[in-house]
Amino acid sequence: MRMALDNAMKRVAIALLILTLEIVMTVTAVASDSLAVGAQAPDFSLPYATRDSIASESLTLSREVAKGPILLAFYPADWSGGCTKEVCTFRDDFANLQKLGIRIWAISGDYVYSHLEWAKHHNLPFELLTDHDHAVARLYNSYDAEELFNKRTIYVVDSHGKIAFINPKYRAREEADFTALKAALGKIR
Repeated sequence: MRMALDNAMKRVAIALLILTLEIVMTVTAVASDSLAVGAQAPDFSLPYATRDSIASESLTLSREVAKGPILLAFYPADWSGGCTKEVCTFRDDFANLQKLGIRIWAISGDYVYSHLEWAKHHNLPFELLTDHDHAVARLYNSYDAEELFNKRTIYVVDSHGKIAFINPKYRAREEADFTALKAALGKIR
């Protein structure tokens, strides 16, 4: 009986390893330096938290984007100075961004528990998605392999699933970057 259980566990472990390798190979094949405005946005599903709770289901880009454009804000880490500045800027102008029909998904490698507490602490009115293994950040060329964190990048995906705006080096402390983002958002539907 024990030998049969050990063999079953080995088969499960091998199947999980193969699945993981297939996912990594798919992510690597899809990730591209050629992501450009007008290109189809890579699809993904990620768990998330809000200031009120940890969601029981993941958000899926292809399902949610039909409701309206989504701003994907990749950032290094909860609780850091630059990231706090970035999300609080989005929070402070949230009403104006909502008038444009934009949803904000802030994405980092932090766990949903950290997201929940950080969102509560700063009263963030949008979703914070967890990309702990940085697979989605890699899809969007937003992962810094040397630093082992997400880069601070912005993508806007329009309601047709196309990339409508990219800022690969978004500077949270630069008003000009946020102003350019808002100008671009005003043109997107």
